[in-house]
Amino acid sequence: MALRVDLFFWLLTAPGTGLSADEETRAARFVQPRDAAHYRAARGGLRRVLAGYTGRRPGDLRFDYGPQGKPFLADGPAFNLSHAGGWAALAVAHDTVDLGLDIEAHRPVEPAVAERFFAPAEIAALAPLSGAAWQVGFFRLWTRKEAVIKALGTGLSHPLDAFDVTLGPEARLLRIDGGRVADWLLQDLGPGAGMQGALAVRAAGRTVETRLCEGQLPLPG
Repeated sequence: MALRVDLFFWLLTAPGTGLSADEETRAARFVQPRDAAHYRAARGGLRRVLAGYTGRRPGDLRFDYGPQGKPFLADGPAFNLSHAGGWAALAVAHDTVDLGLDIEAHRPVEPAVAERFFAPAEIAALAPLSGAAWQVGFFRLWTRKEAVIKALGTGLSHPLDAFDVTLGPEARLLRIDGGRVADWLLQDLGPGAGMQGALAVRAAGRTVETRLCEGQLPLPG
């Protein structure tokens, strides 16, 4: 049976409502008011979407957290959230599965960042590129790798050079230490202009069907 993953995108303009005391405390730690507002809007949207899957009110949802801080619902669907560049992106799976999602806004990056975090084969693939093409390639690699890390739930305790992803248009995992490449599905996402995103699912051989849920994000209330 195919595994279905629903994808949601929304602009971080609505006020975040129904947040827990812990979430409000974290929002208050941001130095810039815009960052705090974006965090609240992302978490508020997450709660509104998951309320539709669980039948609960957004404010009644209680998240648990993995060793590296990845949130999950003990009795709810698997999900992963990312936000950047004024956008939020959310993946929700209709089963218990490891999935990760990352979106990034294009911005200047020093080559030293790639040399520090990417695997040798990925650095070599980037080397012939320059200018805007290099930047696009960097964020294509970065989001694919970050999505895998988020699916694993290990954070940067799992070295980014311990696995390789493709640089080309087809998103694939090429190598992963201690794992099977065939277990993974990668898919690029395009949340908006000047943005790059990726989804990673450890499907263990199952077919994955993704559905873009346009216009289905509930309004605050």
